[in-house]
Amino acid sequence: MTPFSIVVAMDQKQGIGRDGNLPWHLKCDLQHFKEITTKTRDKDKRNAVIMGRKTWDSLPAQFRPLPDRVNIVITRNGDLKFPQGVLRADGLDQALELLTKGALSKTVESVYVIGGAQIFEQAIVRKECRKIYLTQILRSFDCDIFFPPFIDYFQHEVSSPRYVENEISYLFTEYSRKTTA
Repeated sequence: MTPFSIVVAMDQKQGIGRDGNLPWHLKCDLQHFKEITTKTRDKDKRNAVIMGRKTWDSLPAQFRPLPDRVNIVITRNGDLKFPQGVLRADGLDQALELLTKGALSKTVESVYVIGGAQIFEQAIVRKECRKIYLTQILRSFDCDIFFPPFIDYFQHEVSSPRYVENEISYLFTEYSRKTTA
């Protein structure tokens, strides 16, 4: 199966959203997200981002679909219309399967799951989920959506220095899947 990583920002209580949006606005974090999900080693390839329909809806219209990436939206609603080039999947299995068939199998370099909470829950337990790129916001917000517990499956690898923007401290961390003995 296709290996993939997760990209997420969360507060100190593992909150990732409120009322369908991010409860913070950090330009440096958005730039970090863009760099991770667009940068490839092979200039002839692109990366893919997999997201749920609510995450798709939360993206500002001018950034839908996310440029320079293959966008896959998971939804069970077959009547929803997406822009040309955006792929639809019924679930995470089907989204990952789409990337192993046809031209996509040769043109996609890396795969990133970018939300939301239901998709993250399914993703973190899968062995193909190799890494979590986490922006750790060093403050709590009044979130109503949370990232699932993940420490049983992942170990901390590296952290950036602390950044401060809009009076919010945060750092970029990476976690890798624990290897079983």
